[in-house]
Amino acid sequence: MTGQQGPAPVDVVLPCLDEAAALPWVLSRLPAGYRAIVADNGSTDGSPDVAAALGATVVPVPQRGFGAAAHAGLEAATADHVCFCDADGSMDPADLPRLVSPVQAGTADLVLGRRRPTTRGAWPPHARVANRALTVLLRRRTGLRLHDLGPMRAGRRTALLDLGITDRRFGYPLEMVVRAADAGWRVQELDVPYAPRTEGGKSKVTGTWLGTARTVRDMSGVLAR
Repeated sequence: MTGQQGPAPVDVVLPCLDEAAALPWVLSRLPAGYRAIVADNGSTDGSPDVAAALGATVVPVPQRGFGAAAHAGLEAATADHVCFCDADGSMDPADLPRLVSPVQAGTADLVLGRRRPTTRGAWPPHARVANRALTVLLRRRTGLRLHDLGPMRAGRRTALLDLGITDRRFGYPLEMVVRAADAGWRVQELDVPYAPRTEGGKSKVTGTWLGTARTVRDMSGVLAR
């Protein structure tokens, strides 16, 4: 008589740049069977050491850019199902099973977390406006009625790699959705809490006006292509 096997593991890609203060909480929130892959994009605050000490797989990514880190983490994954999540403490990895469940059940090919702020300061107004404008453009381009292009998402590893995503900057999350829509994927959206990032980390994407402007530029370029 053989023992029963547990659920298949899920790999979680965490793009990281100077998130040493947030990583202990983020990694402690991973559910059982969810394996952290910290794709470090040149941290100078000891983030790789913190992640390794807490049991995460650390992937050094010398090419700068959110997409470069996210894709390197995806390439390093070995599980059939892969999730993406920010490493700054703004999103709770404990919510990941809700996103990956429809993919595992075969009812969705890509599930996105729609950010729902827990406090007024969690999502700056300029970032909300930019996100809303981009989702309108995305709807016109693909027909997908999405409300958010948030970083928490889940899909199948081989299918995600087969999309052939080329953007290595802030356009990576949008290109993933556009290519998925073009491939006829079933894309779902589920609400997830969105909190202020952990103090001490650096905002890379939409936490600042400059980050938001860069994100809009890169994502607009994806839609133009």
